[in-house]
Amino acid sequence: MGKILVIGSLNVDMVMNVDHMPAEGETILCDKMTFVPGGKGANQACAVGRLGSDVTMFGCIGDDEYGELQIESLTHAGVNVSGIICKPTEHTGMAFITVNSKGNNSIVVVPGANATFSPEDIDAHRELIETCEIVILQLEIPLQTVCYAAKLAKSLEKTVILDPAPVPSTFPEELYQYIDIIKPNETEMARLTGEGCELESIRKAVGQLENKGVQNILVTLGEQGAYLKEKDKSVVLIPSRKVKAVDTTAAGDAFTAALAVMLLEKKSLTEAAEFASLVSSIVVTRHGAQSSIPTIQEIKTLEDTK
Repeated sequence: MGKILVIGSLNVDMVMNVDHMPAEGETILCDKMTFVPGGKGANQACAVGRLGSDVTMFGCIGDDEYGELQIESLTHAGVNVSGIICKPTEHTGMAFITVNSKGNNSIVVVPGANATFSPEDIDAHRELIETCEIVILQLEIPLQTVCYAAKLAKSLEKTVILDPAPVPSTFPEELYQYIDIIKPNETEMARLTGEGCELESIRKAVGQLENKGVQNILVTLGEQGAYLKEKDKSVVLIPSRKVKAVDTTAAGDAFTAALAVMLLEKKSLTEAAEFASLVSSIVVTRHGAQSSIPTIQEIKTLEDTK
């Protein structure tokens, strides 16, 4: 079986559970703060590992205890960490996350070592791309590096999946031509296209991305499921499993990872999206980022009880 390469960010999440999100100028109290490994790239690599696929994490950390925490967490999840570069003069990325009583979150990221991830780093570890089958990218590392990696992966005929988060104020149009599958949520889709978040607006937004050269578009819609427009096929609406959400952190990352795992197993994009929806429905019922991601054994148990 092939390999999955995740190119992206590694952070330590500082999570605060609050009754409600603070309004502008408001001070609120929080009982405690927990430190957990996170970062969109690391979350996705962790999820791929827990779901049983061969995965390597490619990114940057600082020479500090938070970087060591990431290495330990990813190794425990079965991730190959040989592609993680330690930048001695930088600190490991950090994310400050508030989670309200409804399970919704708000995140502020301080990139740290992630911001130093360069095209030169990609060139120095080119073999990681050469030896994989699927490349997953996000946007918590420099856009120049994302574009460079995607272009290289595409030239090597790899399947490129982009999770376009966080959406930058100016999205590099060149990047669209290197993407095989783009997976925004409804808010990210609206930011990418200027359309709204309603279903009819999403249809228009999908048309925009198709015109830019993206062949397969999968928009996650939270509890409403997902909207899939595959090349030369009709739209498919993927239903979501009804659960009580307590924390949506890493749900999108787990979805992206699960999608790649199923594609590696040669499932159709629709089948992969259905599996990804199931995985993310488990993540939202648990607190934390990597700590909320289920193992393949848990997924099989859930499927057996249906």
